[in-house]
Amino acid sequence: MKGKDIYKIWAPSEAKWTQWLRPVPFVQIDNELKINEFCNFFIPTINYIKEIPTDTAIIVDIPSYSGIKEGVALARIGFRPIPLYNGTNEQPGAMPVVDNNSIEMGLIWGAMELEKIKIENDAPPVFLLDSNRMHRFKMDVSVFDNSWDIYDQDMPSAEYFLKNGIRKIVVRGEKIQKDLRKILYKFQKKKIKILFTDGYKEPEEIVVKKPPHEKNS
Repeated sequence: MKGKDIYKIWAPSEAKWTQWLRPVPFVQIDNELKINEFCNFFIPTINYIKEIPTDTAIIVDIPSYSGIKEGVALARIGFRPIPLYNGTNEQPGAMPVVDNNSIEMGLIWGAMELEKIKIENDAPPVFLLDSNRMHRFKMDVSVFDNSWDIYDQDMPSAEYFLKNGIRKIVVRGEKIQKDLRKILYKFQKKKIKILFTDGYKEPEEIVVKKPPHEKNS
């Protein structure tokens, strides 16, 4: 399969929420990219969501391709996984700050798994992020800085969420990173409830503190 074929599996044209799926990693996939035997692809058990809540979206913000595995597991429950990965591959001979090759292999594996799962066109979304995206440690000039941030325009607006019945957002991760915190704070101001889970405990509602330098708008 080529990148465009894998993209179509993740983003069927008739499904809701797929307009936010980021195309960058799919463009970088080619016929030479194979699933690495050292990548531990399996579908995990989801403990923090027992049944599908129609008023809830999920943001999975965990390292590397782990989010893809969790996205496929949530697809089995009834969610629509939406990859938001937006990092570029390193230049030849350079060492990357963020490993996007494993994410691309995960998207290939995930596409094959999604073909086995029936997801409703109006299924609630689970947005997939790589928590390694903001690593910016460069040892020397040969290291390629392909870190990235998520911005307001990379996700639906609070108004769009509310219009489509989403009143809660569950963040699944180790912590809420600063780029995501800015977005969640704005959602919170629009009366969308923010919940957090480490993947083991049930989601608990939290209060997102105002990020530094955030305007009082």
